Amino acid sequence: MTDTALRRPAREMLDAYRDALAAGWAPFNVGGDAAIRAHLAAIAGDPDAFLDSLHDPQARGAPVTLPDGSTVPRLPGFTCWIWDGSFCGAIHLRWQAGTEALLTHVLGHVGYTVVPWKRGQGHGTRALGLLLPKARAVGLRHVDLTTDAGNLASHRVIAANGGVAIGRFRKDAAFGGEEGLLFRIAL
Repeated sequence: MTDTALRRPAREMLDAYRDALAAGWAPFNVGGDAAIRAHLAAIAGDPDAFLDSLHDPQARGAPVTLPDGSTVPRLPGFTCWIWDGSFCGAIHLRWQAGTEALLTHVLGHVGYTVVPWKRGQGHGTRALGLLLPKARAVGLRHVDLTTDAGNLASHRVIAANGGVAIGRFRKDAAFGGEEGLLFRIAL
């Protein structure tokens, strides 16, 4: 197996990303089919603008649409594609300048998802480990991650990177108000 790497989304990888979307993979753990459709439409409309939208450390982009259809201001952030010679998934970092605090509608500093045909190969664990220095570089002293209580694979990924369970929490109403688990990784 080739080493896992994080890549800034670029044109030469866009076909592989589009293929993963077309196969039913969603780039986020929330939003499902709506996120897939939105990304496919954005790629079809202006591929370069779509790629640019995935790297926004100044939060200059359009507001973010939450799963319930409401919109909120964008936070600084960026997406990296997980790559091992082919597309493996995506990992996202978002933050508020000058603080580790997040707004209630933000489910953690980090979110990631691996395509089904690459799961169980360690890509999520390695991608999270590669992202942590980038989080430190934007000034974070720790990152918070959230998971569903039953997502044991994600619990293992976070623990393998030094994550500690902080406790249970109730997701914002925009995400259905369900219970989740909060983890923290000290940087």
